[in-house]
Amino acid sequence: MALAWLLRRSTNILLIPGTSSPAHLQENPGSASLALPASALARLDGWTRAE
Repeated sequence: MALAWLLRRSTNILLIPGTSSPAHLQENPGSASLALPASALARLDGWTRAE
């Protein structure tokens, strides 16, 4: 979900996720097609501003 959120924040973001888990490596590309509802995006955006 975090990768999907970052991809939606900007079109010029380059994500370089690292993992030691083969299962996570296979899951990471799926984040590009994960559809997050607007309410989830707003909540995540609000969380980052609260810090």
